[in-house]
Amino acid sequence: MPDFATSTSPHRAELVVHCYRLLGSVHEAEDLVQETMLRAWRAWDRYDSARASVRTWLYRIATNACLTALEGRARRPLPTGLGGPGDDPMTPLVPAFDVPWLQPFPDDPAALAAARSGIRLAFVAAMQALPPRQRAVLVLRDVLDFSAAEVADLLDTTTASVNSALQRARAGVEGISGDELPESGEEVIDRYVRAFEAADVDALVALLTDDVVMEMPPVPLWFSGRADYGRFLTRVFDMRGPRWQLVRTTANAQPAFAAYCWDGAAFRLHTLQVFSIDRGLVAHNAVFQDPAVFEAFGLAPVLG
Repeated sequence: MPDFATSTSPHRAELVVHCYRLLGSVHEAEDLVQETMLRAWRAWDRYDSARASVRTWLYRIATNACLTALEGRARRPLPTGLGGPGDDPMTPLVPAFDVPWLQPFPDDPAALAAARSGIRLAFVAAMQALPPRQRAVLVLRDVLDFSAAEVADLLDTTTASVNSALQRARAGVEGISGDELPESGEEVIDRYVRAFEAADVDALVALLTDDVVMEMPPVPLWFSGRADYGRFLTRVFDMRGPRWQLVRTTANAQPAFAAYCWDGAAFRLHTLQVFSIDRGLVAHNAVFQDPAVFEAFGLAPVLG
């Protein structure tokens, strides 16, 4: 039998994505994969290749480790999952640090290539409203294409129970598919970057869908529609000034950028913004201002 590292290392990247889908946290996903590998190493002499592939065996360990970690834990929402939109873009921006906010997934080519699908921010956010076991069944069946019998074995339950949980989970995510790949939107994001760096609100609003959404964790506030989006951007440029530099990246396989604003001495990190594109226009902008997110993405606090 091949050694442990040779057998398990090729699966590490996709396991991080799997744990992230269930947990909604990059740091917790990395910790749980470490725990998974430790458990697997301790049990390696008992692994039976006749019962399951190494990949399936690791998914069993990782999934159950995540379910244990999720016991009694609050879900990780985005502001859109907590209530209706705001109606005043001048509302004070008061962070809610007591909420365990959903985090975006950083630009990791190996992990995203392994993920293939089921990584969109909207899909991961929708899953956070599901009970943990329903999340696990939905990912294992609809994203990873395990059979109902395989999932039943992974979760120590019956095929009927898996099928029932899958039906409820699909209803719970309201038709948001894990198979749908994000629209890259290179052209509209290029134009958005140029307009943002010019602090041109009219040009930015022209790149939005009519029902565009902007949300800003850890602030439990979000806005819907081009008018409020534009009014909020006007407020941002009034508060922070018109000088910005944006650094392109990706998150959850979606276009993103780190926004740096001029503070009179340097361009300092302000936000990470993650975009969803619909038919060539910006449909959703999730604006993160969490130091833990900045750390996960390796963002420099000041541009050199």
